[in-house]
Parts: sequence; C-alpha cells; structure tokens
Amino acid sequence: MAKKQFKSESKRLLDLMINSIYTNRDIFLREIISNASDAIDKLCFKSLTDSNVGLERSDFKISISAQKDTRTLTVSDNGIGMDSEDLENNLGIIASSGSYKFKQEMEDKDKEDIDIIGQFGVGFYSAFMVAKDITVITKKYGCDTAYKWHSTGADGYTITKCDKENVGTDIIMVLKDNTDEDKYDDYLEQYKLSSLVKKYSDYIRYPIEMEMKKSRVKEETKDSDKPEYEDYFEKETLNSMVPLWQKPKKDVTQEEYNNFYMEKFMDYNQPLKVITTSVEGVVTYKAMLFIPSKTPYNYFTKEYKKGLQLYSSGVLIMDNCEELLPEHFRFVKGVVDSPDVSLNISREMLQQDRVLKQMEKTLEKKIKNELSSVLKKDRETYEKFYASFGIQLKYGCVSDFGAHKNDLQDLLLFYSGKEKKNITLAEYVDAMKEEQKYIYYATGESAEAIDRLPVLELLKEKGYDILYLTDEVDEFCMQSIINYKDKELRSVLNDDLGLPEDENKETEEEKKSGEGTVNFMKETLGEKVSDVVVSKKLKSYPVVLTAKGGVSFEMEKYLNQMNPEGGVKAQRVLEINPNHETVKAMMSYIDTDMEKAKNYCQLLLGQATLMAGLELENTAEYSNLVLSLMK
Repeated sequence: MAKKQFKSESKRLLDLMINSIYTNRDIFLREIISNASDAIDKLCFKSLTDSNVGLERSDFKISISAQKDTRTLTVSDNGIGMDSEDLENNLGIIASSGSYKFKQEMEDKDKEDIDIIGQFGVGFYSAFMVAKDITVITKKYGCDTAYKWHSTGADGYTITKCDKENVGTDIIMVLKDNTDEDKYDDYLEQYKLSSLVKKYSDYIRYPIEMEMKKSRVKEETKDSDKPEYEDYFEKETLNSMVPLWQKPKKDVTQEEYNNFYMEKFMDYNQPLKVITTSVEGVVTYKAMLFIPSKTPYNYFTKEYKKGLQLYSSGVLIMDNCEELLPEHFRFVKGVVDSPDVSLNISREMLQQDRVLKQMEKTLEKKIKNELSSVLKKDRETYEKFYASFGIQLKYGCVSDFGAHKNDLQDLLLFYSGKEKKNITLAEYVDAMKEEQKYIYYATGESAEAIDRLPVLELLKEKGYDILYLTDEVDEFCMQSIINYKDKELRSVLNDDLGLPEDENKETEEEKKSGEGTVNFMKETLGEKVSDVVVSKKLKSYPVVLTAKGGVSFEMEKYLNQMNPEGGVKAQRVLEINPNHETVKAMMSYIDTDMEKAKNYCQLLLGQATLMAGLELENTAEYSNLVLSLMK
C-alpha cells in the first residue's frame, strides 16, 4: 500500500510536539498506557450490554515487553481495537481523538460513569520522542480483519491488512539509536520501565504486566555449600491499581497512610496529620493531604517545591501543581485526583481555569478547618506543628497586603509574658482585664531580652499581659492584623498605652523640671535623636529609646539585614524619667560643670541604645565616656 502523508498541519504539529510540547520524554509510556486503558474502558463498557464480548472485567490487562536484540518495546492491550477507518481518523490526523468522541457520545446518553483520559489525540505521538519506527497492529471488536499502521515519523504512514487472532492493539516501538547525550536503551531495561509505570500509571484500573527477570538458587544445588544461581522470568503486575485515596477511610489504617506518605514524599518521619476529603459538585475530586511532622531540610531554599501531586483518573499529570495550594500552606504534601481537570494539548501543562481555582479554594478551607480542629482538640500536636510551620502562617498574614489575615489570625500563637507559654489572640482577649484597652506586644531577639525591657515595667505592675514577639516577621504581622475582636494591637513602645491619665499626673514643679531637662538633652544630642520627651512608661529606669513613624527597631534590623546598602533607620525618640536620681544628677551639673552634664547626657543615650538591642555607632567613644565619669 502506498505511503500516505500526514496533512500539512499535522506534519507541523507532529514536529512541534516531538521537539517542543513534551519536554520530558519519560511520559511517552504514560501516554501509551493511558490510551490502552481507554481502549479497554470502551470494550469493558460494551461488555455490560453485549454478552458476545466474552470477557469479564478481571480478564482485561495491559502488557509490556522489551526485546533488547531488536531494540523494540511493545505495549499491548485487549481493548476495543481499531479498524482501518479508526486508524485513518485517529492516527492519520493528529489531534483527532477517538476517546474524546466516545466520551461525547456517552455524555449524550447520560452515562456519567465513563472515564476517558486521552481527549486530545496527541499522546500517541509522544512515542516518537524515543522511537524511530512505530507499528500498530490492531483488531477491532466485531470485525474479522486486522490492520497494521506503520510510520517512521513526519514523512507519513501506511495502513495495510494483517493477521491478528485476538481483539486489541499492539504498539511496537523501535527505539532510536543512542547518542552521546541520550541513551534510549534505558527504555528497554525492566527497572526503568517498572519505575515509569509506578510513577505515572500506578493507579490505572487494569493490571499492567511485564515479564520480569529474576534470580534463584538452582534446585540441585540448594543443599550445597556453594549454591549456584539461575535466571528465570516471571510475569509481574507493576501497578497497584487502586489508589489509597479512593478507598473508604474506614478501610485504611494509620500505618498505611504513614507508609504511603514516607514512600511517596521521601520523608523518614511519619506525618503529623493526615487530611482526606472527597468533593462532588461543580468540581469533583478526592484529596489525601499530609502535614509533615518536621520542617524539610530544604524548606527555606529555592530547591523546595511546593504543590500537590495532581492526578486525572489515576494518571499522574503533575508532580508539583503549585496552583492547588496557597503560599501560606506550602508545607502541605499530598495528592489530588479529579476527572474534571482540563488539559491542554500537552498533559505537562494545565489550563489556568476555574476548576483549579475552585479546588484550591476548597482545599485551603479544608486545611484551615483541620488545623483549627487540632488547635482546639490536641494542643500538644498543634504546638509541634506550629514550631515547624508557624512562621509560614505569619508570613501568610503579611503577604498580599494582608488579604489572608482573617483566615490565619486564629491559627497564630504568641508567647505570653504573663502565662509563660504560647497563647492565641482569642485566649489573650478572653483573659484581658476589664479596663484594658489594647492587646500589648513587644518585639526583641528573645523572650528573655524582651522581659528586661524598661518599657514593660508599668504594664507588668498593672497586671496586663504582653505578647513577646521574637520572629523577624512578627512586627509586620501585627501591623497587618491591626485589630482583633475590636481590640487594637499596640506596641509597648507606642506613646499612648491607654493608661488612665490620673496615674501619670505631674505637679507644676515636676512639669517645669521635665521641660528643662528635655530642652537640655535635645540641645546636647542634636541630630542623634529625632526627639526627647518625658516618658509615661518609666518608673525605676532613667531612660528608654523608642521609635516613631512606620519603622520600628526590629524592622530596621530586618530590612538592613535583607539589604545592607538600604540604610533604613528608625526615628529614635529618647524618653526620660526626670524624677530618676541619675537624671537629677545630670541636671545638677549644669551650673557647675556643663561638660560633665553633657557627658551624662551622652551616656544615658548610649545606655538607652544598648537596652533597645541596637549597636552603638562608636563603641570606643562610649567606653572613653564611661571612663571619664569614673574619675
């Protein structure tokens, strides 16, 4: 029979597909197996109403065989098969899919249980990435004649009659010759083939069989001191067929969940939490999600890949589908299987359609609800989770201009200075004193360092709790949340701590003395500080350094760490306690030793700077200043 040419559009598409559309040649086997599964689906469906099929569901299978001497790889199925017209339409015109047409016909008949993967008619041609010659031998159910389709690529194809006893299809691929860069012989190795089936087609509903080479002790040498071994071949089913997430939850043990997670996601530790969900409606899918018990070693590096494994009816589509997880839940691992996933011409890429967005939205809600449940019912487990991934939730509150804060703020934990343990914002508010106006927080490098801050003294005396924040993102997080249950979050460095005015009333003499001290220190310190004010926070300390404006000291440290050349600097305000003995001593020298009074002033600024956890601009100058006052 004369060779037929692909249509010009098909020739261009074939060349594009081989060289561009598919970037990972390993997926060719997935595509061929998926087509075989579709063909079996069609005959299996027909067998429900046609007793002449003569096959039961348990009789259907897909077979793989590799012949190293001829460098051929064969995938066979006992599905519906094709006649010459099918071959012409399905393999002669690229992007014409028999599976897609079949599905449309079934939908017209209201058959909702039909599940067909190959809907675009190009997966078959991915085999040309590894094969230089492809032969398809097929016999359609109900036909007496078998046909052979043969092609070496874009130059065309032939269709001829041939002999085939049973219904079904054999796809015979002659692999390309090896090059310095590409070793196509790998696709003849049983380990490579079995691993590809396990990775991409493990959950195809029909058994995928292959003769596997094994070794055993020769019978006659079993009792010998030097046993001899022989090779033998045994047919083995490579796929597990039934996904764990398709089984009822009551039929799956915790050990099975743990083993699945550790094997699938290469983690030596058992998951902290397993989340299963099944959704039917506008979008139908099943998901099995895992929260790791420990932070992955590469979690905060570019090498870490977020996303869930996405399956379409048991066939792996993507290893890491990022669109299914919001960034603040990027630590979640798992699988999602949906028959509604819309694929474009290549299964390696997905349309950014409403299906993915809807799944992401419902998965996010499910994860949040599960974490909330753990927080309420199993605090110890939640504390373990939070130690590993709490900072991710805080970043989630800050990201996208605080768009997710309402969803995440109830999942946050902060260290309570009063309770000496982690508490939620809800627990803080529930324990607030009746007259307390704000939720107070303080930032620092550690809880111990924060506990020593002079500005906490008055709040502690009142019995108010203070949240100790030690993560770099904490200050940004608090400024993002702003209010919680009608209570404003307020830094202890704020000028107004909401305390009753009568507690800080000054006599006229104290007010006048304070003004004099402020004016002297402003003049002495000049541009080293933005302002000098009489403090409403201090009791036993002489001074404290606070920041005003939008940048706090912790923000200053963080931003300069991220960009050392940025030169970000908070506006420094020196708050003084004019009634403190040290401040009074400084003022006593103004009339008798102005130089000494100025040195006292500089010394107090240095002390305030150190107590704020900031670096001195000139440590040598500060040291000399201390020594001069010790004379």
